[in-house]
Amino acid sequence: MTLRELLDILSAAEKLKCTTRHSVTGDGRTESVAEHSWRAALMAFLLKDELDGIDIDRVIKMCLVHDLGEAFTGDIPAFLKKTEDGDREAGLLRRWVASMPRNVRDSMESLFDEMEKMESGEAKVYKAIDKLEALIQHNEAGRETWLPLEDDLQLTYGIEECRCHPYIDALRQLVREDSKRLIERGKGK
Repeated sequence: MTLRELLDILSAAEKLKCTTRHSVTGDGRTESVAEHSWRAALMAFLLKDELDGIDIDRVIKMCLVHDLGEAFTGDIPAFLKKTEDGDREAGLLRRWVASMPRNVRDSMESLFDEMEKMESGEAKVYKAIDKLEALIQHNEAGRETWLPLEDDLQLTYGIEECRCHPYIDALRQLVREDSKRLIERGKGK
């Protein structure tokens, strides 16, 4: 890869720093897609010793690249995203990846194919982490930042995906308990 190719890729990815998500940070600022992806990758790194048989380096890579398509489409919250939105994002992402140098393109395509098929343990763990990070962020931001439909989402979102591993399932249950406490506290106001 030439230096210019590297800078071009990084420039396109920089848009994720500027692309905001539905989530709010603990200090009340709107979160960027890049921040979500970074913390998902950090979660994967921290889970390394808990997930025997999982190639954590591959999961970290998936976490880092999973939302790159949003550099072209922006973020659409999961509860609003339609099939055509996902298809458009995937198409734009694939077109961008196809323009990359062969070694990077092949590596990215391999990751995206694996994530799309959702058959490997690594893909399942990445997907669970992606959902968990959003739930944790919502809890950290506080219930006052949630939309009314998020009371239910905080209790149900990602349950199936998190059953991919006992440790992740237990983490999902702990996050759910934290959400329940926030909801109960909010009803007392």
